[in-house]
Amino acid sequence: MKSIASRSRQKGLSFIGLVLIVAFLVAVVGIGAQSLPVFLEYQAAVKAANKAASEGNTVAEVRASFDRAAAIDNIDSVSGANLHVTKVNDQVVVGFEYSREIHLAGPAYLVYRFKK
Repeated sequence: MKSIASRSRQKGLSFIGLVLIVAFLVAVVGIGAQSLPVFLEYQAAVKAANKAASEGNTVAEVRASFDRAAAIDNIDSVSGANLHVTKVNDQVVVGFEYSREIHLAGPAYLVYRFKK
């Protein structure tokens, strides 16, 4: 016959454990939902920079081309004036750097720094 102590031992998830897991999942989904537009904007900026590099021959042309693409793709974090335009082996190379902040709670922020 088994003792009472061994029969009363339960396996599974406690209520506190469940609450902590749900709170963690809510935080991850909340941060992910705020981060997704930031990454989509970065991808659009990279695409616009590559297109501007292939279309323009001068710095002014590259910046104007990027600004047109930025207006269409709703890129607000970087503009044509922020581009680093250089030539390497007669090929135009476009780069940029910027950062975006996402407010989490109170004084806490999540900072993304992008560089192309």
